Amino acid sequence: MKKLRVLMLVHDLLLPPPDAEDLDWEETYPYQMELDVQTALRDLGHDCETLGVGQEDLDVIRRRAQEFQPHVAFNILTDFHDITAYEAHVVSYFELLKLPYTGCNPRGITLGNDKALCKQILIWHGIQCPAFVSFAPGTKKPRLPKGVDYPVIVKSAIEHGSTGLSQASVVKNDRQLEKRVAYMFEKVGGEVIVEEFVEGREFTCSIVGNGNRLTVLPVWEVWFTKLAKNKHAICTEQLKWNVKYAQSIGIKTGPARRLSEQQHKQIQDISRSTYKALGISGYARVDMRMDKDGNVYVIEANVNPDLTAIEDFAEAAEEHGMDYNALIQLIVDTGVKYKAPWKAGPNKKYM
Repeated sequence: MKKLRVLMLVHDLLLPPPDAEDLDWEETYPYQMELDVQTALRDLGHDCETLGVGQEDLDVIRRRAQEFQPHVAFNILTDFHDITAYEAHVVSYFELLKLPYTGCNPRGITLGNDKALCKQILIWHGIQCPAFVSFAPGTKKPRLPKGVDYPVIVKSAIEHGSTGLSQASVVKNDRQLEKRVAYMFEKVGGEVIVEEFVEGREFTCSIVGNGNRLTVLPVWEVWFTKLAKNKHAICTEQLKWNVKYAQSIGIKTGPARRLSEQQHKQIQDISRSTYKALGISGYARVDMRMDKDGNVYVIEANVNPDLTAIEDFAEAAEEHGMDYNALIQLIVDTGVKYKAPWKAGPNKKYM
């Protein structure tokens, strides 16, 4: 394995301190993913430098890349100016610098992050998604069109991490819909997507690769062992960011249970088709739900998902026979090999 110069790009507030590896988990929790990736890159023998990027100055990337001359940037930036939609623009900046990078390309990020546009594309490709409608900010009386039926779930069309999602997000009538959409406009902002709620099992399937050279990992499942009977089995914002609450309702994740070999392959095939239809590169996780009749619906494609060593992506890789360091190395190799537009032209870098 060739030793590489890797410039790891993280949000400045999540930059692991020099003594991070000696700290307890409670202290490293906010930047655990960044620390795990940094540790793996160094354990693999790469010359890894971690750069904290603030919300006001992207030029720090150009300046450091000019000095360090990395073979690849390991990108863990998910927004800029605290705006999720700018994630794609940051990656576009890498391409303008002709700087090889890990993770998804700008177009794939844009399509994957826009839940409404994503579903339109997938449906055109014959991939099953819940019926949906979206509402622009300021819509006063949102109503479901013909073909979209209650119950529905109300979500941000552009934010991730279950932002604004709670048990109250599942609504059953026009009055509840109007109230919840107004809440999302006020508290989260931006376009709101409303889709038919698929009551059933939740699966994820993670993928690494570019074009047709894809490694599709085993299907993973999310379930709850202590959820009250009147609650919906959904991953709310509180569940994702409050460890004690997640433990209190018994959240479990692991290899998908009670699936036939045919069903497992079907879910992997749907995930692969979703990845390719959206033009995703690098790595991503496809989120799906299965109803009581066994129908599988794509909910969204999560580009550049969490790479923490104890999270689903890494655990699915381990189930596949790939330890954490091997997964990080595969992501690095995939980034180096990605054929960005500038690679088709002169190979001179302008940084």
